Amino acid sequence: MVHQQFQLSSSWHSILAEEFAKAYFRQLQDFLVEERQTQTIYPPEADVFSAFELTPYEEVKVLLLGQDPYHGQNQAHGLCFSVRPGIKPPRSLMNIYKELQADLGCSIPESGYLVNWAKQGVLMLNAVLTVRSHEPNSHKNKGWEQFTDAVISKINDKSDPVVFILWGGYAQKKIKLIDTTRHTVIQSAHPSPLSARNGFFGSKPFSAVNQALLLHNQPEIDWEIRD
Repeated sequence: MVHQQFQLSSSWHSILAEEFAKAYFRQLQDFLVEERQTQTIYPPEADVFSAFELTPYEEVKVLLLGQDPYHGQNQAHGLCFSVRPGIKPPRSLMNIYKELQADLGCSIPESGYLVNWAKQGVLMLNAVLTVRSHEPNSHKNKGWEQFTDAVISKINDKSDPVVFILWGGYAQKKIKLIDTTRHTVIQSAHPSPLSARNGFFGSKPFSAVNQALLLHNQPEIDWEIRD
């Protein structure tokens, strides 16, 4: 099976086995094989599922949903909003850092590498997991959305409550997959430069996540990114 090339924790392997076996996912894999033969695709193949590798199913406490991977060279590595070490944080991430500083007093780092959040139970999931170089949304409607909707549904099925962070209209449409009577949903405008001043700045999402986790009798997230 194609998916066995990827580094998924054993818990995700068993939970997503049905999806990997479906025709749409096999078609998606065939599409990606062809794309990688003729195009530059981000993130690199080994990093496509790194969000699942870093945050096993049983450890998911928070789901942060992005839309499309960064499409610049050496940026995307499989976690939404995060960039590789040594890469300048994109503007959306800088706005996230500004709100984090205003909300919790965290310092604004030079690094955009958010792996420490993932290791604490924040599943950092893009709705689409691959993209052509310098062509945003070039892999939308190829099957990834069906796959990541299934992931959201599987997280919704967890017995312990989860905090879902939905920034922007695209992410907020996924609320239909979430049982809001059991889980906490935190919504605001997207942190992109186009919309951050229209409701993202001042939304205090990070303290809201930690308050919800405490209500769920779970440890808070240490949001500070240390260079």
